[in-house]
Amino acid sequence: MKKITLLGIYCLILSSVFAQKQALWWKQNNLRVIQTNLPAYEAATLNPDSLVKDLKDFSANTLLINAGGIMAFFPSKLPFHYINPYMKNNNMLGEVVRKCHENNIKVIVRFDFSRVHESIFKAHPDWCYVSPKGERIINTDMYVVSINAPYVQECAFKIIEEVIDRFPIDGIFLNMPGYQVNNPYEGKYHGIDQNEADKKRFAEFSGGLKLPTEENKADSIFQKYLEFKKFTVEDWAERLNKLVKSKNEQIAICTYFDKHVDIIRHESQTNSLPYWPYSASENVNSASTSFPTHIISNSSIQQISFQSRYNAVEPEEVGIRLYENIANGSGLDISMMGDMRGYEDERNFGVIKKIYAHHKKHEQYFGKYTSIAKIAIIAPGSWPSGLPMQEYRGIQLMLKEAHIPFDLIEDSQIGHLSEKIKQYKLLILPDITYLNSASIKTLREASEQGVNLIATNTTMYDNPALLLELFGAKIISKDNEGSGNYLSPANKELFKRFEKQKMLFWKFNLGKYDFSEADTVFLPILAKGRPGPPEIIGGHEPTGFYGMGVKVKKQSKNILLPINLGRLYYLHGYEEHKNILLDVIDYVFPEANELITTNAPERVELILQKYSRNIVENEQKTTNDGMILHLVNLTGFSGNTYFEPLPVYKLDFKIKADFKPSKVFSMVSEKPIKFVWKDGYVKFQLNQLNAFDGVVIDR
Repeated sequence: MKKITLLGIYCLILSSVFAQKQALWWKQNNLRVIQTNLPAYEAATLNPDSLVKDLKDFSANTLLINAGGIMAFFPSKLPFHYINPYMKNNNMLGEVVRKCHENNIKVIVRFDFSRVHESIFKAHPDWCYVSPKGERIINTDMYVVSINAPYVQECAFKIIEEVIDRFPIDGIFLNMPGYQVNNPYEGKYHGIDQNEADKKRFAEFSGGLKLPTEENKADSIFQKYLEFKKFTVEDWAERLNKLVKSKNEQIAICTYFDKHVDIIRHESQTNSLPYWPYSASENVNSASTSFPTHIISNSSIQQISFQSRYNAVEPEEVGIRLYENIANGSGLDISMMGDMRGYEDERNFGVIKKIYAHHKKHEQYFGKYTSIAKIAIIAPGSWPSGLPMQEYRGIQLMLKEAHIPFDLIEDSQIGHLSEKIKQYKLLILPDITYLNSASIKTLREASEQGVNLIATNTTMYDNPALLLELFGAKIISKDNEGSGNYLSPANKELFKRFEKQKMLFWKFNLGKYDFSEADTVFLPILAKGRPGPPEIIGGHEPTGFYGMGVKVKKQSKNILLPINLGRLYYLHGYEEHKNILLDVIDYVFPEANELITTNAPERVELILQKYSRNIVENEQKTTNDGMILHLVNLTGFSGNTYFEPLPVYKLDFKIKADFKPSKVFSMVSEKPIKFVWKDGYVKFQLNQLNAFDGVVIDR
């Protein structure tokens, strides 16, 4: 037996402490979150025992529950912390935390510092938002605050500290952080906050500039204000991080931005037509690729809208969101209005139970993924909206339906992911109108090193020199309504999918660009001509402008399509517009189609990932255990309704694999699948697909 020395014991203790320090609970990325977004009155009847029982029945391992901010769900001793007037059990939150921990359920508590009660406003009106017109943003008796005023800058930290000192929580979640310009519950825009604290801090930050009153991107002062907002939000987050981690490193910080947080939360919501069935895939793919050191938790929001809190979206839509979450590398996350007892709309409970149980049973196959994609689409921010969102989603939709794998990367993160960007074969920039200097540097280098670029619509219009350098293009007119124009896919060597078409109709923007410094042009733009009556139609002659220009680099091609290609497909769905992009991808990167070959319908979403077993032994390392092909059946989605998906039979797959699999099996049926491995490809057939499956291809 070896002699144990004091030094040896000391080293063992240090090793144990170091291991514990590194084992941050959320890093395993196996979250199964249920958020009970409690209305104040439900706190009076909430039963901690029944809540914990329901969480266990739903296979949840994390509870997200109200703690403070707008109102305290415990007897706070702070004079500026309004206490929920319905509270009967003063130890409700304490009992919930204790009983959850007794059942191995983590507890993240929710704070919302966006508003204060009227009583606090009356005592401290200087803490609250003031519009350029002198208006307040009010929701019944709650007033929107100013981020730079004392409530957020001082009181919020004291509230959080009180909760941490009082309850052994596992995490904090911050709802609605940052600057407010809208009343989202009434759909009204109010404008840039003109609180005196904001004016003073902006003047200090900008060297004496006056706070802008209008959101005008062309205004240099507004651009400075955007920098100011970023700085102040990140400064607040850093101070919060220091406070929380000084108390306990095992407390996770979760919110919607990335700086100084542990878990980035996102949301899949249903807002307006057209519905977007790939919401969860988009959110998780973009966040996890853009911020690879973070854990992502994408929440499926039950409510239809702010105005319809008591109605949930359809069960089939919830199922799609949850399956897409785990297929792309998030855990599971559901946000409910209240707890599960006496719930106003229980239609989704069966779907949630089923998918949460599936994740729990097969936990080792989720959460530790590496993308196999060779294409990246650049995203216009974390929460895309408006016309750029339509262009971006249309491009995604084209590739999803063609079963071409891709990553999503936020435009602001290109420079931070320089080496990763250079590993792709193709970058697609859908209407990306602003890039910072680090992103521009990365794009230049990537292009020179062999990464192909495809840009659409008004991408880079604000940087004429870069547009000329990368694409050989000059803008004559970037905004030009194209209704009535046609594109001519005359070059059949490139546009192979248009054997039976000579003219492609157009709608939305059709930019007029000078491609004289490009190497090649395609897609001649035909004039509007005469639309009618039928007896006189015609006159669609070439205009001298083109819908596609190619700039050839040493090892790559850069293609500009100054047309609203993605938006047109997103809103109207004519395959001829998708086929333009698919032919262009074949032209610059034909290998894109070699990763997955299948007869699966376009409405079957395929997500192929390399995976490492998510087990304790692998917590601090990444192994190479094989691949998983996730299949999400969207055949029940009709465009404005979600029905049960139709079963799909005999799906054939040929997948590029650099290893001979030891076995292939279905996670759903748990049965082996016969396969053939030859010439670097694995071939197999899935006999039947219902709502979802995960085909595990083990080494």
